[in-house]
Amino acid sequence: MSSNLRQQVACVATNIYFGDNVRILRSPETERLGIADTVGNVYGETTPSDTHVEVIGKLLSDYALNVYFDSLKRSYWFAPEMLEFVDHAPGTEVHVHGSPFKSVRQRDGSWKDVPMELDKHSDK
Repeated sequence: MSSNLRQQVACVATNIYFGDNVRILRSPETERLGIADTVGNVYGETTPSDTHVEVIGKLLSDYALNVYFDSLKRSYWFAPEMLEFVDHAPGTEVHVHGSPFKSVRQRDGSWKDVPMELDKHSDK
């Protein structure tokens, strides 16, 4: 499949959301940075006209996604068309300090709130 067709399929086939795993599509810029075909996790979204972040890829709208690469210990901002959906990263956990619950990502992309386990070393 050509890179251009792959980009079109990636954008039409699924919406990409916070917490999803994505693959970075090939372009001269992603190859120069050494991140073409690398899988990362979506950490956020922004409106580049407001935040003035540097975005990889041509923006077709005023929307960009932040992808974190654990292997690189850093993130980049991307035009959505530069990303290919991999999966919803099932099992990912998000916890807000002080909350008695954590949210756990499900295979279908939904989040399930579950009670935090008590710390085994805490004084009850």
